[in-house]
Amino acid sequence: MSYAQPEVLVNTEWVHEHLNDPKTRIVEVDYDPTANYQLGHIPGAVLFDWRKDLNHPLQRDIPTKEQIEELFGQHGISNDTKIVLYGDFNNWFAAYAFWDLQYYGVKNTVLMNGGRKKWIDEDKPLTKDTPQYARATFKASNPDESIRVYLRQALDLYNKPGVKLVDVRSPKEYTGEILAPPEYPTEHAQRGGHIPGAVNIPWSQAVNADGVFKPYDEIKRLYEAQGVTADKDVIAYCRIGERSSFTWFVLKYLLGYPKVRNYDGSWTEWGNLVRNPIEKPAPTTPQTIPA
Repeated sequence: MSYAQPEVLVNTEWVHEHLNDPKTRIVEVDYDPTANYQLGHIPGAVLFDWRKDLNHPLQRDIPTKEQIEELFGQHGISNDTKIVLYGDFNNWFAAYAFWDLQYYGVKNTVLMNGGRKKWIDEDKPLTKDTPQYARATFKASNPDESIRVYLRQALDLYNKPGVKLVDVRSPKEYTGEILAPPEYPTEHAQRGGHIPGAVNIPWSQAVNADGVFKPYDEIKRLYEAQGVTADKDVIAYCRIGERSSFTWFVLKYLLGYPKVRNYDGSWTEWGNLVRNPIEKPAPTTPQTIPA
């Protein structure tokens, strides 16, 4: 069975064939452009810097509607441009950009399956040239709050029947053994663990080793095995909202779940609040070995 909405994905061959298509804008989304985009990117691709372009400059939030319109305008993206997103870490940050854009009604957007890793593994062309495009006008829609969860909603929903929270972090983050992945030591909360009742299905379990999404049936079994089914109100979260955007994409577009939302405040918000409920396994008692 194919994905519920296969039109939101393109493969690397499709992108290669559309490198010179004036109606298509390829966008690389990176956490660290120095380690990625600046060393070589898909020819013609523009850069969205995750920290600078896809976050509010002052408050802990995503960009405003006006910031998205300005970002698109300066990269020559108009409302009739097809936007192809790809990124590092098997498309973590590209999926976050995709979620951001859906929040503002940007529908003509797709992910390149496999991301930067797949493109490089296939030895497809890279360049260090930074493209320049004529400025364009883009008009975004008002926010679609149906795909987002805020703290107060999460506090109200986490222990209700019919709601399923999916913690997409690594097992060690979920149990509280570590507060953040080793590569992000400063992006953590004061306390480890997970939201009570949340199940742990790491984002990476939905993709193969090459970064390409697994088949529909395999992904469906992965989530259903832990009670994450289409009849539930599903809320995904991670540490800062980027990995959970990836899982949100999988559940909403590949599996076709009707109600999936991203809690982008995620663990750095939940785990930092005074007296907020946290769940974690009890520490094991070391066994005494008889003399």
